[in-house]
Amino acid sequence: MTREARRLLVRVEQLTKYFGNNCALNHVDLNVHAGEVLAVVGHNGSGKSTLVKLLAGFHTSDGGTIGLQGNGSSETELRFIHQDLGLVGSLSTVENLALGSASAGRPWRRLRKAAERLQAAELVAQFGADFDVDTLIQELSPAEQTIVAIARALRGWDERRDVVLILDEPTAALHGAEVDRLMAVVRRVAEQGAGVLFISHRLDEVLGVADTVLALRNGSVVGNMPCFEIDYSGLVELVAGSVVEEAQRSSGERGDVVLSVDGLEGEAIRDFDVSVHAGEIVGVAGILGSGRDEVCATIFGGRPRTNGSVRLQDTDLVSGDLRQSIRHGAAFVPGDRHRYGAVMTMTATENLASVRVPGIEGRWQRVRKAHEEREVAGWFAACGVVPAQPEMLLSQFSGGNQQKVVLAKWLRTNPSLLLLDEPTQGVDVGAKAVIHELILAAAGRGSAVLVTSSEAKELAQLCDRVLVLADGVVVDEVAGEELTEARILHASVPA
Repeated sequence: MTREARRLLVRVEQLTKYFGNNCALNHVDLNVHAGEVLAVVGHNGSGKSTLVKLLAGFHTSDGGTIGLQGNGSSETELRFIHQDLGLVGSLSTVENLALGSASAGRPWRRLRKAAERLQAAELVAQFGADFDVDTLIQELSPAEQTIVAIARALRGWDERRDVVLILDEPTAALHGAEVDRLMAVVRRVAEQGAGVLFISHRLDEVLGVADTVLALRNGSVVGNMPCFEIDYSGLVELVAGSVVEEAQRSSGERGDVVLSVDGLEGEAIRDFDVSVHAGEIVGVAGILGSGRDEVCATIFGGRPRTNGSVRLQDTDLVSGDLRQSIRHGAAFVPGDRHRYGAVMTMTATENLASVRVPGIEGRWQRVRKAHEEREVAGWFAACGVVPAQPEMLLSQFSGGNQQKVVLAKWLRTNPSLLLLDEPTQGVDVGAKAVIHELILAAAGRGSAVLVTSSEAKELAQLCDRVLVLADGVVVDEVAGEELTEARILHASVPA
């Protein structure tokens, strides 16, 4: 970087925040310079979200300062891209970019449609995008939606004004090439002179895009260094506080066929066949749009089935009948826990006990509170859920601990079939290791497991074999010695 590019834009000193007796952020220092990508990493609950909310003014600090240095004539502007992006899906890119602009509050001003459309196209083009700006946001890919959010945040900015763009887990819903595309956008923003504060749990992405990395653990800074001074394994150890041992799949005896799917068709999948035996873990890979993300939900009955059959042991499952699926031993952990996997306004106990155990808990059986408390405490301990306070609202737990509760909710039913869609999406390395152990343990107890994931490394690590989807059709099956991350990735990318 040039001397000018290293101009200090934001200085945070001794920033501290308490929630009751819990210290969420403990005397944190950090600097953001012009032209720099500073990545902030840490496990779920490490203080990353608290830091963002303090910078945004959502929380008031209990100590320390946030200095917006600027170029002397004005303060540095902080512009935020949150994980939910804040876009209106039913509006176009042009309309979303206009929200909050100077002309948006002047209904008497005649809008120059052609000029606005041209400006919107030029703005997204600055970040390497060339999609139709009249397309509704809900019809764009996740990466394209993120580009629109970045374009809106930086609208009206030029290199004469000091800006820091703060991205909070921007790649949480992105996969593969979509991530690479966004990383290129982040680098382009920094090269144009902005500072970038990049919050992420994906450590490999951090090392690929950032200039500097700051690691948080339990609210405190445990590392602040240039990225070239640390490698992936060192960063994992820094974040987790110890070396994270990766779970290893042990070859065990397969039992009888538990799940048999024949000619399954849905919105995106076509003529999908799979059989999964007791004790076996079968993976499904594929790029975004391949149909991978609807396989588990369609088998479970949560998404409509247009053709084909699903047989669970000796029972043909009816499309849309979730109670039948659960009654016969199926369990489903969806990819979006907030919308489909849990109720965030309920307690962890209420979520964990929200599914009756087939054959044990009757519809009208009275709940024995003492028994429930013991069972929930046992699952908290088995899954390493922290804090160990089951009566807290689920929304108050970190993402990784929320996911552990969602998984435990189904594991307690001792399912014969475990359907997992992106089981470790949005969790840190420590939580991922725990979740992998729980999945392997379920298979070891005899459950048939079908797991879909955008992470080829995860599938190679967990599965006995992996089916690869493209355009809704199985195009390859990888097993045995060929079951590697590289082989899955190669099979997933269209020729």
